Amino acid sequence: MSDDYLIRNCAPTLAGIKTANLFTCPFDTREELFQAIRRMNRRLTPKGLRVLPLRVSRSKALIYLYRPVKLAQDLSDCVAVCLLRQQGYVPGSCQQTLVQLIRKLRCQEDFPHEIGLFLGYPPEDVQGFMTRGPACCKCSGCWKVYGDEDAARKKFAQYKKCTQIYCRLWAEGNNIERLTVAG
Repeated sequence: MSDDYLIRNCAPTLAGIKTANLFTCPFDTREELFQAIRRMNRRLTPKGLRVLPLRVSRSKALIYLYRPVKLAQDLSDCVAVCLLRQQGYVPGSCQQTLVQLIRKLRCQEDFPHEIGLFLGYPPEDVQGFMTRGPACCKCSGCWKVYGDEDAARKKFAQYKKCTQIYCRLWAEGNNIERLTVAG
């Protein structure tokens, strides 16, 4: 897992404007993957971020980069709490809830729809997707929007602009520690 890969896939989270990003990362050996994750955590944990493998197959891993403090805030939203309970989550700490998500991901082939809550998507949009389906949304970008379309479009543009800026700064020689905003 290269720094470049993280910047291209997770710039908004590195910048502190998004709770989390999720991406697939190829690897040669499991040992190599877990060493890369440990190295990345040593570098990013002091800035308030964590890297976790959510699901690992033979040659690729589903990687989750997140801000634990922001995730705890997001998961404490009353709509998020209700949705998680409806999906079988037992109330607990942010870490306990994340462990429950990891178990679901490892046991199910499909993504649980509530994963949007773990990525910082608005709870009303996650709920809308779960109850109305993808065809009934107002618009889509990083996620399907059922609530505040204007706010979502602004977020989509902000994330895109952030990624462009981070990729340019990376190309200019800035390292990931310099580009990561402390949280």
